[in-house]
Amino acid sequence: MSQTDFVRQMPGQSADLARRVSVWQRLHIDPWLMLLLLLLTAFGLVVLYSAGGQSMGPVIRQGRFFIIAYSAMLILAQFDMERIKRLAPLGYIFGVILLALVPFMGVGAKGAQRWLDFGGFRFQPSEIMKLVVPMAVAWYFSGRVLPPTFRYVATSLLMIAVPFLLIATQPDLGTSILIAASGLFVLFLAGISWKFILGSGGLLVLSAYPLWQFVLHDYQRQRILTLLNPESDKLGAGWNIIQSKTAIGSGGWDGKGWLNGTQSALDFLPESHTDFIIAVLAEEWGLRGVFMLLLIYLAIIARGLWIGMNAQHCFGRLLAGSITLTFFVYVIVNMGMVSGLLPVVGVPLPLVSQGGTSLVTLLAGFGLLMAISTEKRIIDQ
Repeated sequence: MSQTDFVRQMPGQSADLARRVSVWQRLHIDPWLMLLLLLLTAFGLVVLYSAGGQSMGPVIRQGRFFIIAYSAMLILAQFDMERIKRLAPLGYIFGVILLALVPFMGVGAKGAQRWLDFGGFRFQPSEIMKLVVPMAVAWYFSGRVLPPTFRYVATSLLMIAVPFLLIATQPDLGTSILIAASGLFVLFLAGISWKFILGSGGLLVLSAYPLWQFVLHDYQRQRILTLLNPESDKLGAGWNIIQSKTAIGSGGWDGKGWLNGTQSALDFLPESHTDFIIAVLAEEWGLRGVFMLLLIYLAIIARGLWIGMNAQHCFGRLLAGSITLTFFVYVIVNMGMVSGLLPVVGVPLPLVSQGGTSLVTLLAGFGLLMAISTEKRIIDQ
């Protein structure tokens, strides 16, 4: 039977299949996730305008970064998962090499050496690892029987530990924790035994004193002490937390109104447009504004987990789950440190705080989520 005869026998079904492929699927875009991300970024620009001193300069710069970040997201969304899976180990090796070059060729700023500069282009290799580490660990587990045996768990922990240590020594504790979390989430989703989890938690508790005494830098220990008692140094290390909590508390339920905040306008609140931007939101929009932002975050996280649960392959499920849960950690850590519940570790509020590389990394991760979501729907057609 020729191909023409076959088509002639099934005209209705082939036409139906063609109709069922929507424009969003052809563009490899998850419409619900895209809508939520655009809503969040628009909200973030409104808050940034106030936090940046009611100047359009920070908003325009952030808008340019958003254009780059969304472009990266759409490009990654076009990749099929098999290609991403093949590139994962190569990306991991390349990223580790770049991290290893930082102590020798890195550019220092603000007491840390975290950047590489090639031909005037400066970037942080650690930002690349936020995506590469979960991709590599998901690749490692995707071809193996799950739940993993002890040998596979040990190997995956080594894969996570290498970039974690390289980044922690820059020093950049906040980023190293996020990268370790992204890899550990893959390990958790792979079905690791609860006995191993509890044993690791006990080991971490036992290692608390050696870490405090021999691993943490002086400024990192000071951050923890400041968390416990910020009033001990009101004009020094405790200033940020005290002013942040003052801004949050003064907003109440209704807030003072957009552009009517005083803590950031009078420069009492440091880093109001970056790490502490949610304090500006709480002061001006009140607790209901914070709840509104949290609802958007929760909707994004729910959509990401839905994509992971409906992924076609193990690699996609593990990667989608890790990206989504790491995004959740971003939100929790930033809100925790701004409200005085966690030490200040320099983690921005995702897609709201002003930044460049972090925006590109976050939206590139969502591009991978869209690639996973689109693959599932195309296969279903």
